[in-house]
Amino acid sequence: MTYTKVPDIKMPLPGPRAKAVIALDNEYVSPSYTRGYPMVIVRGRGLAAEDCDGNVFLDMTAGIAVNCAGHSHPRIVEAIKQAAENFQHMSGTDFYYPVQSQLAEMISRHTPGNTPRRVFFCNSGTEANEGALKLARWYTKRQWAVSFRGSFHGRTYGSLSLGCSKAIHRNHFAPLPSAVAHANYPYPYRAAPHLNTPELAGQDCLDYLENVVFKREVQPEEVACIFVEPIQGEGGYVVPPDNWLPGLRRLCDRHGILLVFDEVQSGMGRTGRFFAHEHWGVTADIITMAKGIAAGMPLGAVVAKREIMTWPPGSHASTFGGNPIACHAGVETIRLLDEGLTKNAAEVGDYLRGRLAALKSDHIGEVRGKGLMIGVEIVKSRAGKEKAPALRNEIEQTAFARGMLILGCGENTIRFCPSLVITKAEADKAVELFELALADAAAKVK
Repeated sequence: MTYTKVPDIKMPLPGPRAKAVIALDNEYVSPSYTRGYPMVIVRGRGLAAEDCDGNVFLDMTAGIAVNCAGHSHPRIVEAIKQAAENFQHMSGTDFYYPVQSQLAEMISRHTPGNTPRRVFFCNSGTEANEGALKLARWYTKRQWAVSFRGSFHGRTYGSLSLGCSKAIHRNHFAPLPSAVAHANYPYPYRAAPHLNTPELAGQDCLDYLENVVFKREVQPEEVACIFVEPIQGEGGYVVPPDNWLPGLRRLCDRHGILLVFDEVQSGMGRTGRFFAHEHWGVTADIITMAKGIAAGMPLGAVVAKREIMTWPPGSHASTFGGNPIACHAGVETIRLLDEGLTKNAAEVGDYLRGRLAALKSDHIGEVRGKGLMIGVEIVKSRAGKEKAPALRNEIEQTAFARGMLILGCGENTIRFCPSLVITKAEADKAVELFELALADAAAKVK
């Protein structure tokens, strides 16, 4: 099925069938989910997402950066079908099957640095971060971890202790696992006036680690790892200064600390490179992956230097991690990335970011990003930089009413993280709809 017109809104939203689904959901599904607007999808192709009432939307979310090959890419669908016809499950923690080893080799070969790697498979990003934390503590025999304010690493207990983006994530869940310290992540747009270049903002955060965290909270000799997102995701799609990741690498080398890159949202070609940290020429000791790794199938991975991933049998495992169907989807995903999707993310991402930056609105404070990981920070006025979360939320709603799916991140940022198959024509339509939604929202929120 193909769509010739996107968006295509046939009736007021939500439609009658969508209302019925939402009523059933309200009755039986956990209210902890965060549904921003009443989209009830039943099918999709590429960047087109159709709801149960026949309305078709331009999807600029890709299932929160998951569907990197678009909805129902025919090669991903075929890979899933063929795998399911052979067998659905045979726990990779107890038995072998070729595709798991094949995918591990492909991921290892795509990992920067001339160091042999090993891969542990799991089901999600939070599981990958839990596994990386365990591995770092096991290898170093140290207990402490450092992560950053504004970070998000998942919602299970270990990864929740690392994250520091929203208080609601932790509310009433204490006590969390201990021995985690939080430092500052450089946010050039929001830096203090005297930090008037991105590099000064980056150095200020590096100095805070050395002079505050490592002197007042925990000695570096007790720190197993530093967890960092190369580009902060839920914190607002914040792109760090060029001296940030190299500075962390030097700091870790100096103190014998493992550097862990959380590439759950930024990896798999999204930024125009296989991994986002490649933009800064820095290598990691451990990398965590999920989201786009299998183009919609549940899969996560921990990638580590072979000398680090030497933990013995039984020390960590997962019944469903590296499920054969998900692994087949992962193999086909990497092939698609290599055949052009990563390049397209770089090219169309630059084009889309330029189009967004050219919009003449006093409510757009900054447009930032790399590839197809783009954040638009919404402010009350460009001169004052005051955050406008209510306006950001209204933009989401008005965009939905016009037929485009977008999501927020941070307090006041709109994220654009579409499938990597996006065309420049689709990018143009997204900018057109966003400009209209912004005007609609600004008229409502004073």
